[in-house]
Formats: sequence, C-alpha cells, structure tokens
Amino acid sequence: MKHSFLALPVLITLLACQDSMNVYKKPDSIIDVEQLIPDAVFDLRYASSNNFTGKQVSGYEAAKCLLDQEAAYALQKVQYNAKVKGLSLIIFDCYRPQRAVNDFLKWLDQPEQLQVKDQYHPHLSKPELLGPYIAEKSEHSKGITLDVSLAKQNVNGAYQEMEMGSSFDLFDPISNTDDLSISLSHRKNRYLLKELMEGDGFIAYDMEWWHFTYSRSGESELYYDFVIH
Repeated sequence: MKHSFLALPVLITLLACQDSMNVYKKPDSIIDVEQLIPDAVFDLRYASSNNFTGKQVSGYEAAKCLLDQEAAYALQKVQYNAKVKGLSLIIFDCYRPQRAVNDFLKWLDQPEQLQVKDQYHPHLSKPELLGPYIAEKSEHSKGITLDVSLAKQNVNGAYQEMEMGSSFDLFDPISNTDDLSISLSHRKNRYLLKELMEGDGFIAYDMEWWHFTYSRSGESELYYDFVIH
C-alpha cells in the first residue's frame, strides 16, 4: 500500500505530461469538414490577413475547417437543411489552435489602430474585448465550436453571405444575436441561422450571432494546439 501511494503522484505527473504532449497532435476524432460537406462555402479568415489582427494568425498554415467528428456530422445535417431552403452555410472559423488564441491576446496588448478599431470594435476599447469577445481559452481549441453564417445564391449562381446586421468579428453590442437596433429582416436572418444550428445540437453564444458550440459531443478536456496544415 505504501508503494502505491508513492507511485500515485508519479502517475499523475506522467498523465499530465502525456496530455501536454497530446495537445500538439491532431487526434483522429478531429476531421476536415470540407471533405464531409464540400458544398458549404468556406471563407476561413484567420488563414489570411482578412481579420482583425491584419495578418495570417499563428497556427493557420492552411485554410481548413477542422472539427470534432460528432460536431462535423451534425453540421452536415445543418447544411442539408439549409440547402432545402435554397441556402448554404458559410464558415469563417472552426478549430483554433491555442497559439492562435495567444496571438489574439498579444494583439490586445498592442496599441490601438484607428482603422482597425473603426472596422472591428468602434465602440469598445481593446481592454473591453477581453472576456466577452476574446478569451484566454476558447472552445474552438477543442474542435467543437465554429463561426458561421448563411449564404444565398445571387443571379449568377454564386453564393453570397446574407445580411446579418453586422459583419463577422465586429466586436460590438450590435453583434449580439438579439440586438434590436438592426432591421427586422436582419434579425430574421440571425434567427434562421440560430434555428438551423440549434436544431442539430449547437448552442448559440448570444454575444456573437455567428458563434456556435456543439453540445452533444463527448468532448476532450484538452485545448489543442496542433498546427492546421
């Protein structure tokens, strides 16, 4: 018995070390969504400079949407139901490496840039973004959260994002799902997106109309940090 008690701290340490190594390795349970839902629209902002940091974010070496397979298959159902309505999902972000989250935190510490502030957080200072909009840990890093909107075909057959009353990553009260300052048609579009996503097990984040987390996954407690290749 005495030897068992002595071994327990060692075992805990070994397991913790194993977990710390596993965060850098993509598990088989996280899959490429585009292979499953090729007819969705993918506009993966953090793999480009078209985002609030103004640069390709650390960890995004390829423009891929990766999700836990349970969340991915649920999203496939959402896309099917959207297609029935003549619409498509347009996906902005999925799995997010922890190093990307760290990049966001570094961005918060940098001086304000007027042009960026006007476009992405016109009414809030950078310190006010920490918590409601940018956190030290993100469910994106577990592969169960994504940022998404709806797209509709134009006269040329190309899909264009539907008007939602505010743009993706506009860190502002107007991006709250239930904000009343936007038009009725924009609110209807937000509620349609929410209805479609919640119908297949995703939970909305009311501060950001585009942000949804899959609720039925036997999720890992790990916040992954493997690079997207």
